[in-house]
Formats: sequence, C-alpha cells, structure tokens
Amino acid sequence: MKFSILIANYNNGKFFHDCYESILAQTYQNWEVVILDDASTDQSVQIITDIIKEDSRFRFFENTKNKGVGFTKGKLIDLADGEICGFLDPDDALLPDALRASIEMFQKRKDTVLTYSRLMKCDENLKPLKEFKSAMQVPNADPNFFNCPVQIAPFVGFKKEVYQKCEKINPDLKIAEDQDLYFKMYEKGNVYFINQTDYLYRAHAGGISQNGNKKKSYEFFAEAIFLAMKRRKLTHLNGIKIPENYQDPQEIFNLLDYQNAIPHRIIKKLKLIFQSFS
Repeated sequence: MKFSILIANYNNGKFFHDCYESILAQTYQNWEVVILDDASTDQSVQIITDIIKEDSRFRFFENTKNKGVGFTKGKLIDLADGEICGFLDPDDALLPDALRASIEMFQKRKDTVLTYSRLMKCDENLKPLKEFKSAMQVPNADPNFFNCPVQIAPFVGFKKEVYQKCEKINPDLKIAEDQDLYFKMYEKGNVYFINQTDYLYRAHAGGISQNGNKKKSYEFFAEAIFLAMKRRKLTHLNGIKIPENYQDPQEIFNLLDYQNAIPHRIIKKLKLIFQSFS
C-alpha cells in the first residue's frame, strides 16, 4: 500500500524543513508527498522546492490564484496516487511510526475507511507542550455522531477509493474542512483509533485556526455539522427539531448538548464495549 502525504501550503514555507525531515524519518517507506501551494505571497515556493529538490517522491504543484483550504485539499486528493491518503500541514510534523501504524490498521481490518491517532500540541519551535487526551475510539455507524467534542483528530489516514464514492470536501469551507472530510468518510464505513501520538501540531500566530480565526473556526465547524445532518436526512436530534437552514452556529452546537449528559455517556460506553467484540 502506498501512502500519499498531502500538504496544502499557504505562507508556511519557513516551517517546512521540520515537516520534510519528519517524513524522511518514517519507518514505513512506501510513500509519496504531494504539495499544493495556494498562491503564497511569501517565499514558500522557493523554500519548499529548494528543500525537496530532485527527490521524485515529492511532487509540487501551484494554484494560479488563492482558492482556500477546502478547494486545495480536495485537489490534493485528486492528485494523489496512493491507496491511503493523509493530510500533513507544512508547519507541523509526524513522529516516525505514523504511516506504519495507519497502514497496519488498514491491513488488519479490511472494513476500515479511516484511521486516526493522537496529536501533541507544540510551541512555535515544535517543543511538546500538551498531548491531546480526548482522542479515543468512537462508536461506528451512529448517524448522530458529529465529533463534538472532538475525538477524531490528526494524524488521519483514509482510503482514496472510498473518498471517491463520497460527496467531496466542500470547497467553500475555509476552516473545518477536515471535519467535513471525517463526517463524509464516517458515513461510508468504520473508523478506528490508533492509541499512540503521531502528529506534532505547531501553535503559532499564523496558524489557520489560531487567535483571530478561532471564531471563524467555530462557525465553519458548525456549518460542517449542519451539512452532515442534512446529508444524513436527520430532522430531529434528541427530540429537538433541526433548523431548515444554517444561520447561527450556537443553534447547531446547542443541539449537541445532550451528548455531555451522563446517560448518553453510559450508552456510548456500552456501544464501544459491544463494538470491541465485533
């Protein structure tokens, strides 16, 4: 199985060397890297192409104008040659067994459409700060699953052939395009958690979901959830009517409040126990 590492870049070339070195350090070697620059305005193109040089395992492309992350990531999947794909941001990095662990899960469980593990939040110099403890196995085949609170998080691998049978990533999403992808893949089969930390997430001022972008991130996440509800033809959630149109992100998140209640948590735990024996 070839793993296609997909990198959408916009003005993050200055961080790319750490990303590049982490790819070369992978213990699983059947991979390719597809990079698509979204019309960066800094020196990203020069920096990245100088680093990858003539290594044929890296393929570099450019958007003629800025299209946004939803469009760019969708195009990256189209460009990928591997059976398994996974996104890596150019300002982040992988730990050495990230690809191997994902591939082994796909080989072990043939019903897998998506794998995910755990990330480590790091400072601007990629020094570890805090492990994302919320990542854990989720119940499969639940139409009311919306990854809120977040449990499916990078590092994620997914089958390209299954994605091609889905409604594609929404090109209009400027943030939360990853959640949109997770929902669509989840609707096509089983997802499995790999209990290890694989992804180093760099927190810095220019990050797409940092600082001033947090409110927008919240809004786009709510929109991705709403679109999943409509796609799944849900009309009510826990007895409450789902609005016909998306207007207020808080209205969508309020629909999910019941998932924090103890009865729901108990039911979820029982589902996971039953799922572990299947």
